[in-house]
Amino acid sequence: MRLSHNEGDMKFDDRILSGLSVLAAVVEAGNFARAGESLGLTPSGVSRAVARMESGVGVRLFDRTPRSATLTEEGRHFYHQVMPLLAAIEDAASEAAGASNKASGRLRVSVDPWFSRIVLAPKLQLFFARYPHLSLDLTTSNHREEMMVGVDVAIRFGPADGALLIARKVLETRVITCATPSYLERRGVPKTPQDLLAHETILFRDPRTSLPFAWGYGKAGDNFEVSVRGQLTTDDPSSAIEACLAGQGVFQGLALGLDRWLDSGELVEILSGASDEVYPLYAYHPSRHLPPAKVRAFLDFVVEIARGRSVRSDIASKSAESDRKSSQSKKQMPPKQCSQEAIDPRATCKPKKKRRSMTEG
Repeated sequence: MRLSHNEGDMKFDDRILSGLSVLAAVVEAGNFARAGESLGLTPSGVSRAVARMESGVGVRLFDRTPRSATLTEEGRHFYHQVMPLLAAIEDAASEAAGASNKASGRLRVSVDPWFSRIVLAPKLQLFFARYPHLSLDLTTSNHREEMMVGVDVAIRFGPADGALLIARKVLETRVITCATPSYLERRGVPKTPQDLLAHETILFRDPRTSLPFAWGYGKAGDNFEVSVRGQLTTDDPSSAIEACLAGQGVFQGLALGLDRWLDSGELVEILSGASDEVYPLYAYHPSRHLPPAKVRAFLDFVVEIARGRSVRSDIASKSAESDRKSSQSKKQMPPKQCSQEAIDPRATCKPKKKRRSMTEG
């Protein structure tokens, strides 16, 4: 922020502080007209406020077109730096009013679509009952670029990133490989990861690279990838699961949320002993200091519901795989062998014969 020198004193440029709410509104709305509607200003009034702020900061904050306003690179950096300060001011005002521990107002969150559908959305009624003075503006996305623009919290799967952000690990969930019983009956059950080369797979696109995720296996750091192939590539987990349920092919995804299909037997986990890979979920917020009460409330709630669901999903996938192996073992179990000392001629079993060694002629 620019300070002006006046007779030996450093004086704050109040154009910056007065423009912060306008800056936030434009970022959230995407253009001056919608920002003006939320602020009770005309588009030209918003434009003048932004121009005054840019003059105070000394850089251009927005790239403007007749229909949109997007942050410049300098604008993004400035926005991520000052928004936590604005939140701190709002929190200070709440504390002065005696409401420092009361989560209220509107919270804007951007959440991974799969987590939102499977874990968060079914629990929102509980969230609102717990925090009746808090409203939620929820958008879904699995992209990382500018994920914090216009929101207070972002939730994404994958390794933590964002030098200007605080990342809180919500959970880790197993990566599993699965298919339907009908597909496995038709194409056979892969015994090793390399067997997948002969199978049809459903590929999921990495939002960071726009390329399909590699299928990794291995344990204790001894990891390798299998170059699987498939006709379907998607960035929507719900579509991938539905295609897998329809018998399209083998799918590798997160155990989180698959428990209902594993429990029912509609999906079967395969190759569970071939990998110990887990994938993290992080919640991000921009402040390096104490976040607002509404952010703390949401983060704590997400951790609470996510970890309970993650444990159930992992247990379900392991239990389903154990049941499948037990069932196969029973089917393949040879007839019971009788001892030489107790052969009953009425019995159906036969004396155990000596097994020839593979080295014998």
